[in-house]
Amino acid sequence: MQETADPARTRILNAAATLFAEHGFDGTSTARIARAAEVPKGLLFYYFATKPEILTALIDERLGAHTLDPAPLTVAGDPLQTLVNVADGVRRDREGSHVLREIIWHESHTRPEVLGALTRYRHALHDTIARALTASLPAPVNDDAVRAAAFAWAATITARPLEASDTIARLHASDTLRAIARLLVAGIQAPVRA
Repeated sequence: MQETADPARTRILNAAATLFAEHGFDGTSTARIARAAEVPKGLLFYYFATKPEILTALIDERLGAHTLDPAPLTVAGDPLQTLVNVADGVRRDREGSHVLREIIWHESHTRPEVLGALTRYRHALHDTIARALTASLPAPVNDDAVRAAAFAWAATITARPLEASDTIARLHASDTLRAIARLLVAGIQAPVRA
């Protein structure tokens, strides 16, 4: 998570995160954000010319995929453990901001700023997974297979529940993730038929 050294800007972003999660983007005024951040409204506009700029900064700076460095996640010769390490890194990032997740899921279909940030996050996550996988594989494999596995792994580890059940909890359980990772690794390493 990228943070600024400016405490007033950080308070504005923290207040916006809480208010956007509770009341939605459209239900939160800039005056309300300024009050919650305990800053004058003019200072809010000094940092962010518009409310969408606040949302963009919040998502871009706190979403986290850009902070996932593939090097420490990679285990040479062990692509399965590498995938599990990536999943653990994403889980840690997501646990760090329940509020941010609420904003993303609630606003991604209505706010272009969120959709854009989410798209950048997914691209960065796919790139991280593909780079970590490639570095972990004991022998070179088809780039298309690695990309497909990266897309599938990203979709798996970032899945959101569609109903009020424990389906996602089961999907994200350690043994289930390892089983899915095993399938992906086997698929990547399978001989390609002509």
